[in-house]
Amino acid sequence: MIQNKKFSIIFVLIFTLIIQSLQAQSTEVDFLRSTGKIYTVVFVVLILFIGIFIFLKSIDHKLTKLENHIKNE
Repeated sequence: MIQNKKFSIIFVLIFTLIIQSLQAQSTEVDFLRSTGKIYTVVFVVLILFIGIFIFLKSIDHKLTKLENHIKNE
């Protein structure tokens, strides 16, 4: 019973913090959208995610190659 109350209190606190941060971000997003810079931010984030994805795929490919090399020996 006590754990449920603690969980409920923590959940409410986290939810309130998320709501407050979203309200603060909305003014920043509105500013970026009004100046047209939101598209630049989205483009940079997209490029970063694509770069991370390519990097992880290349590491996976190299590890698979090494694993196959070790199995064959």
